[in-house]
Amino acid sequence: MLARAVFNVQRGGLVMASPGVFADLRSLRACWHPVGFAARLADKPVHANLLGEPLVVWRGTDGSARVMSDVCVHRGTALSLGTVSNDEIVCAYHGWRYRADGRCVAIPQLADPSRVPAKARVPAFRAQERYGLIWVALEEPRWPLPEVPELEDASWAVVSAGPYAWQCDAARQVENFTDFGHFPWVHPGLLGDPARPVVPRHHVRTEGHVLHYTIVRPEAPNSDDFPVFGNEQAGPPERHSRYELHLPYTIALRLGWGGEKGMVYFFASQPVAADRCIGYVVIGRNYNLGQSEQVIRDFEDTIFGQDQVVVESQRPDRVPFDLAAELHLKFDAVAVAYRKAMRASGLAAGSPAGIEAWPAV
Repeated sequence: MLARAVFNVQRGGLVMASPGVFADLRSLRACWHPVGFAARLADKPVHANLLGEPLVVWRGTDGSARVMSDVCVHRGTALSLGTVSNDEIVCAYHGWRYRADGRCVAIPQLADPSRVPAKARVPAFRAQERYGLIWVALEEPRWPLPEVPELEDASWAVVSAGPYAWQCDAARQVENFTDFGHFPWVHPGLLGDPARPVVPRHHVRTEGHVLHYTIVRPEAPNSDDFPVFGNEQAGPPERHSRYELHLPYTIALRLGWGGEKGMVYFFASQPVAADRCIGYVVIGRNYNLGQSEQVIRDFEDTIFGQDQVVVESQRPDRVPFDLAAELHLKFDAVAVAYRKAMRASGLAAGSPAGIEAWPAV
């Protein structure tokens, strides 16, 4: 039986999708999502898009991140064009001032600027800073962020890479990160060896909103350009990879090579819109502590660049969570388990909420 084709069509500023099972817009609001690296948020407001919602991200006087809708209630000006003053964000157009809870507290054009109408407020959202990222939940989050103690351990070297903006949905980016079959073909000499393409058998265990799986597979030796891994054996190296995939779009991967050396990959994808995402990588390791951070960044830029060309060619550009929509084999066990878990958790659905138009941002 032929898989059902699903296509996106741009119509009047909205991304329309034909009927199918896709990530559910409303349900995803109740999850933590990254919106940027914390180090890049200084004293000026920053614009971000999340689930089709324009946001302004800024720091208060206590240094904590604040997030609100990026629109002034007066004339719809982007608040991210404004400034931060006295723990308030000031609109660039008319100087209206907003507190962290989204309430406007001063309108300079009034004789008494403090006599602000009750309707003068914008939505404010939950935010936290962890693992070098700013996280936002547009509604009360169903689950906490993953625990990755290595990234908060001073004895580990931690480096960030990205952001990686792709023209596809966040689920496509996540599935690519967990796809073992493409390594020898897309990353020969870096992550895989075309002479050893067989994917070792592995089992996925789903516990609530977290998928657990471990795989021991061959990998390419360290290259001269990118000596980033901890393999030291003389023969073909093997990588021991232990994954935790936290729904919807976050992965903690722990790597080992049979010795004391260890590496942690932390990956999270920001669902910008129905067909766009931004990936963030945070890497910790307990070896090569003196190596330049740029070596890892250059390696990740190379890997993600190779992946981007392939993934952006996939159709549809949103993962179809109906298992009949694409062909799956045994080595696709992670993708199958992921798609089942997203549906079981209500994060993907074929209801109108799952296929409704998303704003094009």
